[in-house]
Amino acid sequence: MKGATVLGDGKPARDTSLNTVSPRTTTPVRSAARRRDETRLGLVRRARRMNRTLQIAFPHVYCELDFTTPLELSVATILSAQCTDVRVNQVTPALFAAYPDARAYAEADRTELEEMIRSTGFYRNKANSIIGLGQALVGRFGGEVPDNLADLVTLPGFGRKTANVVLGNAFGVPGITVDTHFGRLVRRWQWTAETDPVKVERVVGELIERKEWTDLSHRVIFHGRRVCHARKPACGVCILAKDCPSYGEGPVDKLAAAALVKGPETPHLLALAGIGDAVTEP
Repeated sequence: MKGATVLGDGKPARDTSLNTVSPRTTTPVRSAARRRDETRLGLVRRARRMNRTLQIAFPHVYCELDFTTPLELSVATILSAQCTDVRVNQVTPALFAAYPDARAYAEADRTELEEMIRSTGFYRNKANSIIGLGQALVGRFGGEVPDNLADLVTLPGFGRKTANVVLGNAFGVPGITVDTHFGRLVRRWQWTAETDPVKVERVVGELIERKEWTDLSHRVIFHGRRVCHARKPACGVCILAKDCPSYGEGPVDKLAAAALVKGPETPHLLALAGIGDAVTEP
């Protein structure tokens, strides 16, 4: 924790000598994008400032998987592997009606279950996990999803990512969900250079207050889906521009960047960038 480091895990960041712009102006300004000499305290302050800024961009965050119980969220999260939340939400109403509890999953006809979840991809492996989950819950936990990380990660189909999704959204226990978007963005922001999800979770957990972990996860994932895309981020309208060491990887022209923004928050995000209603998502 002592000494001048670039990242929370002690790995040096790449040298970036980019200019950034405020999301409200087109005037280039020198920012803190050059992170070579960023201290540990500086990194913590920048990470927490970025989290607060994301709260302005996404004041209402939530799990985009539809569910009403911890069991439903557990099953939906298993189905979401290599599949969009939109597709999962199309499948789960009928699934949840057919399998209302853990015993129903434990005793499910494999062929019928596979057919119901086929469109989510990898349906045979997912069926194995879901049936195994039902059996484990019935056999070890009285049919109920446990509310602690140690037990959750022992369940079929569960890793730390799934466990943290369930803890944070079904039980209100703070957790950091390191999915593809989360890992990609925190590396792009030079919060860490780690690629292992468990290590990413540890590093980010040391930067951000524990009470913020669940909402931070949603904010980062929302930002990755709406603005900070993998191949072409919408840098020119990004509210994080002045704190992002990777500013300029995508178009910095406001109108070009605005065309890349996705999702229901598009008008709000463009208004923050000073564009208002001039450009909206098709």
